[in-house]
Amino acid sequence: MFEPLIALLAGSPALLISMTLVLGLVVGSFLNVVGLRLPRMMERDWRLEARQILDLPAVDEPRLSLTHPPSTCPACQARIRPWHNLPVIGWCWLRGRAACCGAPIALQYPAVELACGLLSAACAWHFGFGLPLVLALVLTWTLLVLAVIDARTTLLPDSLTLPLIWGGLLAALLGWSSVSLSDAVVGAMAGYMSLWSVYWAFKLITGKDGMGYGDFKLFAALGAWLGWSQLPLIILLASVVGAVVGIGLMMAKRAGRELQLPFGPYLAAAGWIALLWGDAIALTYLQSVGL
Repeated sequence: MFEPLIALLAGSPALLISMTLVLGLVVGSFLNVVGLRLPRMMERDWRLEARQILDLPAVDEPRLSLTHPPSTCPACQARIRPWHNLPVIGWCWLRGRAACCGAPIALQYPAVELACGLLSAACAWHFGFGLPLVLALVLTWTLLVLAVIDARTTLLPDSLTLPLIWGGLLAALLGWSSVSLSDAVVGAMAGYMSLWSVYWAFKLITGKDGMGYGDFKLFAALGAWLGWSQLPLIILLASVVGAVVGIGLMMAKRAGRELQLPFGPYLAAAGWIALLWGDAIALTYLQSVGL
């Protein structure tokens, strides 16, 4: 049934990239929902657990999931029509304002959709048709939503980071990824323990928390998916970009020396770069130093 379509996608890189771009835009719309609702779902669960621990009376919390309630305008709570939810197109059609009340629509919505589409298309261009593309898309979409959530809330949910770790290990176990099982296991262990050690060293010296445990799990997931050999490149890229952004904000006087930036978005971006070009970057570096 799907053989003609599979053959068409496998034989036409332009069509594959175009369809993956469209798929990425649609997935990006869903990632916006996950990025906004998952932290609220976590906070609701924490409130319920806290009331149980403190023996406080139970309270009725509004039902909230990734599918309920339907999408509504944040300003007036009016139901959003399906055609207004079209990725990127809906935002442009409405000129960035809600059709119901004219309230501004956050730029995050089209930005995440467009980023998801372009990153997905880049994966299709790099990997071509096949299982490596499917794995790359799964990793790309998960990294993107984690970056969005961490940037907004400084949270990296276990419900995303832990399955990502096990997914990378499973892909290696089944021989689906280019990383051997031993490299994936060592990568997960090294990723977690390296940042865990940095965290405790910083805490013992300064008495402050330098990062959260979610960063350890995200770095472990990248080690599971990409192997231990990519970890130095990832942490170098993430640290350099994070430092540049932090210094830039301080120079622009938008933050003081006590500025706390979430590290997850930089880890996610560096991990995605390593996914596509990690080996090429490492080879270029080794050639430049004569190795």
